[in-house]
Amino acid sequence: MNAVIGGLAALLYLFAGGLLALRLAQVSSQTGGITKGGPLALGWSAALLHTLILAQTVFEPAGLNLGFFNALSFTGWLIAVVLLAAAMVRPMESLGIVVLPFAALTLLLGLLFPAERIVADSSRWPLELHIVIAILAYSLLTLAALQAALLAIQDHRLRHRHPGGFLRGIPPLTAMEALLFQMIGAGFVLLSITLLSGLFFIEDLFAQHLAHKALLSLIAWGVFGVLLWGRWRFGWRGRTAIRWTLSGFAFLVLAYFGSKLVLELILRRY
Repeated sequence: MNAVIGGLAALLYLFAGGLLALRLAQVSSQTGGITKGGPLALGWSAALLHTLILAQTVFEPAGLNLGFFNALSFTGWLIAVVLLAAAMVRPMESLGIVVLPFAALTLLLGLLFPAERIVADSSRWPLELHIVIAILAYSLLTLAALQAALLAIQDHRLRHRHPGGFLRGIPPLTAMEALLFQMIGAGFVLLSITLLSGLFFIEDLFAQHLAHKALLSLIAWGVFGVLLWGRWRFGWRGRTAIRWTLSGFAFLVLAYFGSKLVLELILRRY
């Protein structure tokens, strides 16, 4: 049954992402046609089915099961949900062209490569909440990184005097930058909460294999903090904001999924 539900959810994710790509192409060519409501509804349907899978594979009676591919699936779902919710009130649905197929991929990987790693038993709800907040922070900053990448493409095309094409289908540069910093600000607050609350769950950094994760997370936090300060103090924008955002995101990826990949898939330490 999980295979059927997961396969349907993946198809809906891909269909929604394809429709968003077609919508962007139509808006770019000024032919009109598809509104964002239809693709978003399909995306929500896929996310709902994805939730049913996660309820059985991640949120188990024994506790939170976050083996590498389970964690990836949960993160893909949360990124998709955050995007779908934000796209209802903000002009950021174009990110769904990447996010929704990514969610489909993580869902399928989670089903194909199940792993058992209970990181918090059902009685330790504060630790479960800490983990969920951490993944939510990661999800928001992932969307910020995607926004920065789109902003980089937009900036490059404008600098080389190619304002046409898909640029007609996305908001102006200033609006894109404002949205970028809103996401970074929200993600930074959640990342700060994650790092502070994590202090209560650390017993031995090295025995728990958390030293590298803590260090890389702190570096990422510092990078995003400096970027927000630079924006407030010096009005950083454009290429500077893009570089700092992508650098911070790179450290964040290494902190979580990089360390999990090495520990669980290569060194087989759980």
